[in-house]
Amino acid sequence: MSSLKCTLLTSVVLSLFVTVLIAEESVINLGNRRELFVDKFIIESLDGLKLRLHEPLREGPAFAFDKPWEGRFSAYPTIIKDGDLYRMYYRGLPDVEEGTVAVTCYAESKDGIVWTKPNLGIYEINGTKDNNVVLALHDKYSRSFSPMLDTRPGVPAERRFKAITGVEGKGLAAFISPDGIHWKMWQKEFIFTQGLFDSHNVAFWSASEGQYVCYFRTWTGEGFNGFRTISRTTSKDFLNWTDPVAMDFGDTPMEHLYTNGTQPYFRAPHIYLALAKRFFPKKAALDESVSSGLVDNPKYAIASSDSIFMSTRGGKVYDRSFMEAFIRPGDTTLDWVARDNTPALGLAEGDGRRLYIYRMSHYAQPSAHLDRYSLRLDGFVSVNASYEGGELLSKSFRFSGGELEINYESSAAGELRVELLDLNGDPILGYGLDDCLPIFGNEIERVVKWKDGSDVSALAGKAVKLRIALNDADLYSFRFR
Repeated sequence: MSSLKCTLLTSVVLSLFVTVLIAEESVINLGNRRELFVDKFIIESLDGLKLRLHEPLREGPAFAFDKPWEGRFSAYPTIIKDGDLYRMYYRGLPDVEEGTVAVTCYAESKDGIVWTKPNLGIYEINGTKDNNVVLALHDKYSRSFSPMLDTRPGVPAERRFKAITGVEGKGLAAFISPDGIHWKMWQKEFIFTQGLFDSHNVAFWSASEGQYVCYFRTWTGEGFNGFRTISRTTSKDFLNWTDPVAMDFGDTPMEHLYTNGTQPYFRAPHIYLALAKRFFPKKAALDESVSSGLVDNPKYAIASSDSIFMSTRGGKVYDRSFMEAFIRPGDTTLDWVARDNTPALGLAEGDGRRLYIYRMSHYAQPSAHLDRYSLRLDGFVSVNASYEGGELLSKSFRFSGGELEINYESSAAGELRVELLDLNGDPILGYGLDDCLPIFGNEIERVVKWKDGSDVSALAGKAVKLRIALNDADLYSFRFR
């Protein structure tokens, strides 16, 4: 063979090798994890379909901030699932006048609907220990106390619960607890100081990243100037943290983000959902004569807030595909006061079909309370099809498991069909759209079946794509199991 032919052959082989290598690197390894459509991570194209943000249903008050040590400036609720118990922590603050002291309060629930405030007997407040206060060491530590259940493998029992609390303009202090009730400072020094922290800062153990992650308040300008925004830092031990990185919101306008509400979603913990409060400091819906009749502090009689939805998979970028409100303020004047409408950090699972979301209502008013909202499991965002319908084509991926499960709903007229494709885009024998049995109804965990059954284990570990055809229907999530 001539040297020219050898060179050409070598070039062709190398080109094919590089093409295969690039194709292999672009294949997503799904394993058996659940994928939601809160972003376009798994989506290659949508034809005739759209991503739709769903608004939760307001179910009514969860409970009132009605204890003498709680009051109208109670704030920053955090919900933690601990076994079969939901624990809630929040700031108790009757007033914002000089000398009023904040405490950290506690409530618990078995179902996310009925909440009780136990008399814990730990601190004497207003002359009695019959109260639900878990922290009253110093006012500054209860202004934005933010606890977490540490799920890191091997975490010592005495540090099973951790918390950060931001001291405005100074730093984050760390607390630990064996039971979520009895807390002590981990160390006297701040564990992190590179921020302003004048908000509900959050931290958690990320199984997908293998480290602790903290999202906290910063400003875009010097000091308390510019926009309220969010930065991120990480740690391997909770005490030593990396330099902060300002979060990127893509090609979207800057807005005041008062809280970040970022946590791993318990059904897909590699995805962090952020239920945040958006703040408009000079946009008041109420005339001053109306707002001054609701709140007696002029500072809280202006501005307005709503709740938004963002997501991230770690790193420095939030996905802000949805700029509209996730939850609008409400239909009464009491819902439109200044710093109202703060979503709680954390979710509760309802009856196996629903999530419960909590949000502050009537802030700075005598009727201050926490409202409960409900939403379908995984129901934040759907791939939505009109009556005419359309198709979703996924990116290339590998999976483990033997069946494909979907969370969906349709009308009586609508339906879904699912097809598995090879990397050339050709239907895999036995798994085509025509082979798929029509899917219609409303199910959280529906196993997809083709004419020969539901078993897809022969394709596990191979690079494939999904094509899903749907009309008058919504698809919320899928996973291989």
